[in-house]
Amino acid sequence: MATQFLKENFLLESSLAERLYQDYAVNLPVIDYHSHLPPDEIFDNKNFENIAAIWLHGDHYKWRAMRVLGIEEQYITGDADDRDKFQKWAEAVPFTLRNPLFHWTHMELKDPFGIQEFLSGSNAQRIYDQTQEQLREPAFSTQALLTHFNVEMVGTTDDPTDDLAAHQAIANTNFNTKVLPSFRPDKSLQIDGGDTYRQYIHKLATVAQVDIVDIDSLILALESRIDFFHAMGGRVSDHGLSWVPLKGDVGLEEINRIFRHVLEGDDSEITGTVKDGFAFYILSCLAKKYYQLGWVQQFHIGALRNNNHRLLRKLGPDTGFDSIGDYQHAAALSQFLNHLESTDELAKTVIYNLNPADNAVFASMTGNFQGEGLRGKIQFGSAWWFLDQLDGMKQQIDTLSNIGLISCFIGMLTDSRSFLSYSRHEYFRRLICNMFANDMRKGLIPDDIEWVGKMVSDISYFNAKEYFNI
Repeated sequence: MATQFLKENFLLESSLAERLYQDYAVNLPVIDYHSHLPPDEIFDNKNFENIAAIWLHGDHYKWRAMRVLGIEEQYITGDADDRDKFQKWAEAVPFTLRNPLFHWTHMELKDPFGIQEFLSGSNAQRIYDQTQEQLREPAFSTQALLTHFNVEMVGTTDDPTDDLAAHQAIANTNFNTKVLPSFRPDKSLQIDGGDTYRQYIHKLATVAQVDIVDIDSLILALESRIDFFHAMGGRVSDHGLSWVPLKGDVGLEEINRIFRHVLEGDDSEITGTVKDGFAFYILSCLAKKYYQLGWVQQFHIGALRNNNHRLLRKLGPDTGFDSIGDYQHAAALSQFLNHLESTDELAKTVIYNLNPADNAVFASMTGNFQGEGLRGKIQFGSAWWFLDQLDGMKQQIDTLSNIGLISCFIGMLTDSRSFLSYSRHEYFRRLICNMFANDMRKGLIPDDIEWVGKMVSDISYFNAKEYFNI
């Protein structure tokens, strides 16, 4: 078996592509405006015990691949020893050819560990031992890794009830990477969640010091938490939605009456229309608050979650059983954005689709609601989740180029729980450099390295820096 393939020209098919990458992309800082990194681990400057702890725990991509190969769950999310879990993953890696996991695995072994051989079952134990020694070093702490990958800003994903203590603590240190919270109020919308929902609302009420008895007091509590996030440096919200809710025909007074009954333990009147109307109203109020504060709002749309109910009962949610949904988005998305635009209260907005069939729908929708004096106010977000691989990223870039303006694009993010995932920014930058170079070679765009290089730099870094006011 060959021992190395990630050479300096990886994904760069010409000397022109190599020049674009080396001169205009590789050395730029990273603005990771959406991630799931734990802020407490950043503040603690944690060193991970072994490569399984930093690499396998919480990685749904790897879990799903291992399940395809029939590997027992005890080696995936179970109680097997980390060394054994890594052995099983290493045995799986040779079978991931043509899956992005094969690239990501070896990019992350190369940087930061300096390992340039293929991972397999035969060398797993040696690599486990080598990386375990490295991970004990100060250079492999969480803060050191963020510095190593030249991360200028990390946007974490935080519930409205979070105290943001780690963010405040980090801000009081000399750590150069900005670690900023992002407001993620999804749980407040799940009116059909039964006792789990009621427990959450009680927790929100306690944290916000607001007695939540109706929709108005719920909004007051959420807005109070937005103000708290703002005081802590937050300037971004995020929302994970299977679909954008339609306003519908159920009036606010009726929705409010049903919501009060829900708070009292009566879920009998909840329908799909009521759920949508409730979510539409809450989201609209929150979006107007974001606009008032000058925030950026993000909407991740289209996941069909928790498909395997047997394993959901056994393992809980967010364990790798989500997939792409085939919902209809155009009318609802238009209604929601237009509702905010009609009163001139539409904040900067990034919309992400999970179904590649919706690429053109989302890209074309952004063009309807742009704003004077702002470049790319409404963004067609980067290829997300199942799509953040070469083909998915290329399709997103091509669609945005054809329907919108790629020059205003705010580029890549990690959307990851791993401190090793910054190879995705390298992956993305190599891809766009190759795409632009190929267009130059074909005569589709001017053969002007400075002109095109400036656009590559903007997409890689400067557009996001300006958009998020970093």
